[in-house]
Amino acid sequence: MTQSPLFPGAADALLFDLGRVVLDIDFSKVVACWAGHAGREVAQLAGRFSWRDEFYQRHEKGEISDAEFFAALRKLLGIELSDAQFLEGWNKIFVGEMPGVAPLLARAAKRLPLYAFSNTNSAHVDHFSPRYADVLGHFREIFLSSSIGLRKPDAKAYDHVVQAIGVPASRIVFFDDLAENIAGAQARGLIGVHVTSHDDVAAALVALGI
Repeated sequence: MTQSPLFPGAADALLFDLGRVVLDIDFSKVVACWAGHAGREVAQLAGRFSWRDEFYQRHEKGEISDAEFFAALRKLLGIELSDAQFLEGWNKIFVGEMPGVAPLLARAAKRLPLYAFSNTNSAHVDHFSPRYADVLGHFREIFLSSSIGLRKPDAKAYDHVVQAIGVPASRIVFFDDLAENIAGAQARGLIGVHVTSHDDVAAALVALGI
């Protein structure tokens, strides 16, 4: 669902989040793997994990290493897994491409430059980059929080990406599955499309005349 008017010719560039927009993710698979290794209940570990955790966010900004993040997880979750076991579970979050998105990106790329902007970490980047190279190949550039040191929905993150793309924010349509990220983008002048399924992407492209 779009929160800003879209019309043919409204955009000079399209900017896509990756998780739940281009790549399908399932955190339950992460926790299930860790619980299996630790001999714990899935619900117990899931209740302790927090996306707002300081170490999680610092990992996504490239401020701490995978090893430091996993050390923080040992304390947070109260389990003694090896780095390899943590990494195994951590990468199980990726379960494939979002259904129907690849042909939409292929179509859009013939008309406008496509970019991606993801809050992610080095371990995930190393994992998903080769496995999903085909669909990711539609993007001229992929901005990663762990590389640029900035995360959505921080204003500086959007400003950095807009400057790098080189067109006015008002001419960039941004697709993301999180309402807070859409709000952050709109506050910096981008056109936001809240994605709940590939139908939202398809509808936006049609509205743009693509």
